[in-house]
Amino acid sequence: MALRGSLRAGRALLRAPGPAARGLCAHSRPPAFGFLFDVDGVLVRGSQALPAARRAFQRLSDGSGRLRVPLVFLTNAGNCLRSAKARELSQALGLQVSPEQVILSHSPLQLFSRFHQRCMLVAGQGPVEENAHTLGFKHVVTIEALRKAYPLLDMVDHSRRPKELPPPTTGFPTIEGVILFGEPVRWETSLQLITDVLLSNGNPGAELQDVPYPHLPILACNMDLLWMAEAKMPRFGHGTFLLCLENIYKKVTGRELKYEALIGKPSPVTYRYAQFLIQQQAEKQGWKAPIRRLYAVGDNPMSDVYGANLYNSYLKSAQQNQVQAGVKRSPQAASPHTEVYLELRNDCNNSVESCESILVCTGVYRHSGDVPKKTEPHTMEAVFHGHRDFCFDPNLVQASYIVQDVDDAVQLAFKKENWS
Repeated sequence: MALRGSLRAGRALLRAPGPAARGLCAHSRPPAFGFLFDVDGVLVRGSQALPAARRAFQRLSDGSGRLRVPLVFLTNAGNCLRSAKARELSQALGLQVSPEQVILSHSPLQLFSRFHQRCMLVAGQGPVEENAHTLGFKHVVTIEALRKAYPLLDMVDHSRRPKELPPPTTGFPTIEGVILFGEPVRWETSLQLITDVLLSNGNPGAELQDVPYPHLPILACNMDLLWMAEAKMPRFGHGTFLLCLENIYKKVTGRELKYEALIGKPSPVTYRYAQFLIQQQAEKQGWKAPIRRLYAVGDNPMSDVYGANLYNSYLKSAQQNQVQAGVKRSPQAASPHTEVYLELRNDCNNSVESCESILVCTGVYRHSGDVPKKTEPHTMEAVFHGHRDFCFDPNLVQASYIVQDVDDAVQLAFKKENWS
C-alpha cells in the first residue's frame, strides 16, 4: 500500500503544471539541492546507457554541457578506479564526468586513516592493490600473493594443488586487517584464505591453536545481495559473498563475524561522504546558496532507498539532538554510524535538511511488491535483502516517490524545487 502511494505521489507531481515564468529564469538561481545517482539499473544496464539517462542529463546540463546542479554518482561498484568509472560514465551519458563526482563503494575508506599504516589483506577483483594505495593504505597483500606464499592453503581446485611439498614460507608479513572490496572471481579461494587469516590472527602458515576473538578488523565495501546487469534476473552481489563468509566463520568458530566498518550503500558513512562532495562541488562552481536538500535516485529498495531514508533519519535526528534507531545496536554496526550521527549533530555549519529517496523501475525494483509488509512478519526474513547488521524497518524501504525512470526522477525534483 505504501509503495503504491509513493507511485501515485510521483505520478501526480509529474503531471502537475510547472512554475509560471517570473521574468528571471529559475536556473539563474543558485541551486539549493543536489542529486545522488545510482548507476546500474538507473543510468546503465551493463555497459549500455538507458535512453532515459541521456534525456535526464540533457535537462541537468546547459547549452554548453555544463551541469546546472551539483550531483554525484553513488554506486556500490568497486572493481575499478574512480577515474575509469568516470570515463565510462562520460562515454555512456555524453558529458564530462570527473573522478571527484564518482563515489565507489570503497571511496569513503580514505577517511579510515587509523588503518592506513597496517598490513591489510585485500580481496575482490580488478585493481584492488591500486585502489588500496590510492585510498591511502601503505602495506597491502592480495589474495593471490597470499596463495602463492602459502600454496597448501588453496586446495579446492585440484589443478592448482602443488605437485610437491613446498618449502616453508619465511619473511611473509603478519596481516593486521582485511579489506573486502567486492566479490572475487574464485570464491572458494578467497573464503578459505580469509578464514585462515582470521583464525590464525594474521599468520596463516601457523598451526591452529586458540581461535582469537575478537578477530582482526574487517572493512567491507558493498553490501548488495543482488544487482542488475543485462540479464533478465538480478545477479549475485558482494552481499552474497559476505553472507557466505559470515556463515562459514560462525559454523567453524561458533561466533559472529564482526565488521569494523560496512561501507557503501546503505551505510550512513557513504551518504555523509556524498553530502560532503556535493557541497564541495557547489562551492567550486561558485554557487552561494547552501545545499538544503538531497535527492537520491536508485533502483534497489534495500540499498538505495534504505540508505537514503536512513541518512534522512540521521539528518532529522541530528537536528533534534537525539539518536534515532536504524541499525542494530551491535559494536560492529553501531560504531561507524554513531560517529556519523555525532558528526552531524556537532556540525553547526551543516545546511542539509533532508535526503529524499526516489525509486525507479528500470532495474532491481519492478512494481512486484518485493518489499515485505509490516503485517506479514513470518515472511520478513525470507525477503529482506539487506545486510545482517541492518535490521529491517518497513519505513526505511518505502521510497518518498516511485517513478518510471531517471528522467522522471529529475523532472520530479525540478518541480519540487520550482526549477526549470
